[in-house]
Amino acid sequence: MDRRTEQMHERGVSATVLVCTNDRTEYAACAAVDGVDVADAVRDWLRERDRYWSEVAVAETSCLGMCSEDGVAVVVQPNDEWFAEVTVGDVPTLMAETFGAAADDTTATEPTTTG
Repeated sequence: MDRRTEQMHERGVSATVLVCTNDRTEYAACAAVDGVDVADAVRDWLRERDRYWSEVAVAETSCLGMCSEDGVAVVVQPNDEWFAEVTVGDVPTLMAETFGAAADDTTATEPTTTG
């Protein structure tokens, strides 16, 4: 095991967005309601602001326990913010509210986390 906390902090990574892309057939699943598209929208939002992997990591995950037919489960750490039923259209608002940048501002340099 190789602990890399210090290296990631030196790189400036201070938050992670977890997006469920779990696929299953017996219950509602985030993959079926555009989980990958939501993850891509999160990455795109961050890339447009030069914040992807410089300040914020994005990870696709298996089930986060908030299954819905209406959208995807998303968790932001270390904020401990949990969101259910997220759609691609929700991503700009969710990201702007979470990371403190205007939804249409692609040059924002505010702090990576609020609170």
